[in-house]
Amino acid sequence: MTARIHLIGGGWQSAEVYAPFLGDAGPAARIGCVLVDEGNADEQFVRCAERLTQVGPCVPVALTVPLGGRFDPAALDDVDALLVCGGLTPAYQEALVCCADAVRRTLTERAMPYAGFSAGAAVAAATAVVGGWLDAGVPVCPDDIAEDLDEVAARDGLGLVPFSVDVHAAQWGTLPRLISAVGSGRAPFGVALDEDALVTCTAGEPVRVSGAGRAHMVRRGRDGGVEVRSWAAGQSFRVGQPG
Repeated sequence: MTARIHLIGGGWQSAEVYAPFLGDAGPAARIGCVLVDEGNADEQFVRCAERLTQVGPCVPVALTVPLGGRFDPAALDDVDALLVCGGLTPAYQEALVCCADAVRRTLTERAMPYAGFSAGAAVAAATAVVGGWLDAGVPVCPDDIAEDLDEVAARDGLGLVPFSVDVHAAQWGTLPRLISAVGSGRAPFGVALDEDALVTCTAGEPVRVSGAGRAHMVRRGRDGGVEVRSWAAGQSFRVGQPG
């Protein structure tokens, strides 16, 4: 794990979920905002920049990737911190996985903080749950949140955290999708985040929960089943272990 990793489960109600990330970035930091352009990247960047600057002085910088394109890690040379935004999760995974090694190396060498919002949280994982709504043909979550996929899909991610991540858990009903991914062995273990929930990850330390929502740890049980534990703001847990 590199620097500090901040993962946000989506939602736009609270700007304060960005405060720990901006605190790590430092005053007046240049924040590189990765957006995959699905036709509204300019609008999304304005919204994101407004949120960031509400919290503290910073300089948001748009790092836009065309849909189907690939992120150029050289863009990180001109920023102090990296925020990967939300949108179609498989598109973000495709845009970033090709340069995952270079991104991790830059974040580590420069101690650069990372924040992931919605899709950006999901792709931070070593094994990224990118969508789907069926487990062997059986529905496990609503089909309108499937991210244009049918079967629950787990693919290579950036490898910034060891656990898989799903987002919008309470609002979109994605917790069963993560349970499916872990129970089937597609993902080793994971955390489902409610909207406006933040988990902050530092190597060797418990994961800290803050914000308005909850974080739900999903892991395989000793009996072969799946265990789910939930934590609220102010609580912490160690990944892959009972609370």
